[in-house]
Amino acid sequence: MEFKGRREDFRLVTGQGRYTSDWSFPDQAYGFFLRADRAHARIVSLDASAARAHPGVLCVLTGADFEGAAPIPPLVKYPGKGGMKLIETGRTILATDRVRYGGEPLAFVVATTLADAMDAAELIAVELEDLPVVLDPGKALAPGAPLLYDHVPNNLAFDYEYGDPAATEAAFASAAHVTRLTLEAPRIAGNPMEPKACVAKWDSKTDVYDVYAPTQGITLMRPGLAVAAGVPEDKIRVYALDVGGGFGVRGEAYPEFVACMAAARKIGKPVKWVSTRSETILSDHHGRGARMTGELALDAQGKFIGLRIQWVVDCGAYLSGPGPFINTMAPSVHAASVYQIPALTGLHRLVLTNATPTTAYRGAARPNVCYLIERLVEEAARETGRDRIELRKKNLIPAKAFPYKTPTGSVYDSGDPAGLLADVLKAADWKGLEKRRKAALKRGKLFGAACSVFIEPSGGGAAPREEVAIRFGANGHATLYTVSGPSGQGHETVFPEIVGRVLGVDPEAITLRASDPDGPALIGLGTIGSRSMMTHGGALSNAAHTVIRKGRELAAKRLEAAEDDIEFEAGAFRVKGTDLSVGLLDLARTLAASGDNSLDTIDSHPMTTNFPTGAHVAEVEIDPETGEVEIVNYVAVDDAGVVLNHTLAEGQVHGGLMQGLGQVMGEVCVYDETSGQMITGSFMDYFMPRADLLPPLEVHDRPIPSPNNPLGVKGVGEAGATGAVPTVANALIDALRPLGVHDLQLPATPARLWSVINAARGG
Repeated sequence: MEFKGRREDFRLVTGQGRYTSDWSFPDQAYGFFLRADRAHARIVSLDASAARAHPGVLCVLTGADFEGAAPIPPLVKYPGKGGMKLIETGRTILATDRVRYGGEPLAFVVATTLADAMDAAELIAVELEDLPVVLDPGKALAPGAPLLYDHVPNNLAFDYEYGDPAATEAAFASAAHVTRLTLEAPRIAGNPMEPKACVAKWDSKTDVYDVYAPTQGITLMRPGLAVAAGVPEDKIRVYALDVGGGFGVRGEAYPEFVACMAAARKIGKPVKWVSTRSETILSDHHGRGARMTGELALDAQGKFIGLRIQWVVDCGAYLSGPGPFINTMAPSVHAASVYQIPALTGLHRLVLTNATPTTAYRGAARPNVCYLIERLVEEAARETGRDRIELRKKNLIPAKAFPYKTPTGSVYDSGDPAGLLADVLKAADWKGLEKRRKAALKRGKLFGAACSVFIEPSGGGAAPREEVAIRFGANGHATLYTVSGPSGQGHETVFPEIVGRVLGVDPEAITLRASDPDGPALIGLGTIGSRSMMTHGGALSNAAHTVIRKGRELAAKRLEAAEDDIEFEAGAFRVKGTDLSVGLLDLARTLAASGDNSLDTIDSHPMTTNFPTGAHVAEVEIDPETGEVEIVNYVAVDDAGVVLNHTLAEGQVHGGLMQGLGQVMGEVCVYDETSGQMITGSFMDYFMPRADLLPPLEVHDRPIPSPNNPLGVKGVGEAGATGAVPTVANALIDALRPLGVHDLQLPATPARLWSVINAARGG
């Protein structure tokens, strides 16, 4: 089927999209949050009387208004090391006795205009007693460190261990060589195009809340809102027609949304709140934030025989919903990456600090896993004098070994890492590297190149299955319902394509309504973890085949033939050996006109996981006089299973690549170590990757179908970020090796690179 562009694009590029801030209602009020200007302090007093008396103010909410509100619970329910249970921090909607990070909301002012709300917030008298601040997770674990909570000793919320420690110790004891590294995965801001926002309405007659907010799926947000607001889920309707970027930070309910709901109920009017960009950087949950130590054991022949991993994770001041999971169990699933490593063990420590909470961010720990092991492999090659590509080849999981069970018990469904490696080396002209290196040196540039091979989990989730619905209207056209929440992936285009191919009808006759509160009640999860095509797409494929099965029975009655004599082809039911037929959409139109909804279908697909793989090559040039970097070439070969729409899949790789490059080249949330104030709280200070950072880019498919879903697809949304971080980081170090530099922490800003180069030259 020829790709004609995304059907949603015209609406979005002509300004007809409807994001949260585009929703407005008659007589709505406007909210503004007063936020803490300290990172750690006891609240001595908070007097909002002057603010409440300010003209135009309708209400001022403080922590006292939310006494008894239940916290949004983290996802982790499994035990940690020695049976340890996750120590939950809880979280109030507005701070009560203490503030624990700069920017934590203290009060919510609602007024007839935003200006009145902002003016009134300045009248709130807050007395805070400063407490010691701890920002580094390593220092937070140290004896005598300031405690964020009396019930969390040493600020350690969770110790999670996996693998086989005894077998790993035995492997290391017999090793001919051990490579050791400690790497920083810097805390970064998600920064979706659309700032965090909420419009809340409450209907006093039905006791139903309408909540308009950016989300990656209504079933992700609604449970948290219901728990925190203390109401049943069926009393909350969540709307998210267009979402300007998700990246994981739009995957859960935020306290600000609950405050908007409470204010709407209190004043009996819709309440609208839209954060500033600085508020979004400061209060959106951040990503990454881990210090990772790895040890790789090799035998005398260069075979990997053991791997030890330790992460110290900066969870921030409160545990987010997904944060503890994506920093413990999730990385354990593919800790060995694409390599045959018979023994491994990992220990992940979740630490509380006086910073914004952290959560899933594009890749959700996958880039950290692959960054650590690819850096270890690169260093092991250098230390043992082996060719880095040959060392990888010696240890890759062979295609014939799939499905492959890892030392941690996960099963990689399908793949061919060696084939990916061969393809990317050919496409990137790896043999010509030295010629390009010499040319760069003549121009006064340091040249570096690297290749990374990786695997990552996609799919899965806590729900038992993913449900979808197909309904037919009086015009015969079909409407699809899913609980997915598109935020740029092209669902409006590709989901109808999936169903159209099965039904043999033009996708233009099919419309998607995702996360629709007026649609049928469906079980499932949203758009997270590179799962949409596998689970939502698989469920839609199943539902479309169910429609055909139902239609065959209905067509047999209409054509007065036995059901076994009815065949389906090219969108029509036909009596075998005759010219008697009826089109599927014609049949649907007739049924709908008579009020018969027999063709309408709800079907599902079980929550399954698969493992996309990739091999990427990057080439960089560094100006040694300034530290400026140019990524001069990037080639990606990915196995995302069956590719249904290459244009959209490539777009996902591009987007992930830019976010991975951002992490490598400059993105980092910087806090003042003494005060805990965030220094990079606006785009004046926070690095954002721009178009000129994107290198000349080739994206190739090498699909190996997954047996775990009817479409044979695998995830693709995280591949760019997962591959870019280790590939570009290793390329930068390759460029610095002639100077004797073998270690470089991220982000690799020009200033940091210049300092490293200058120091290596004795400057």
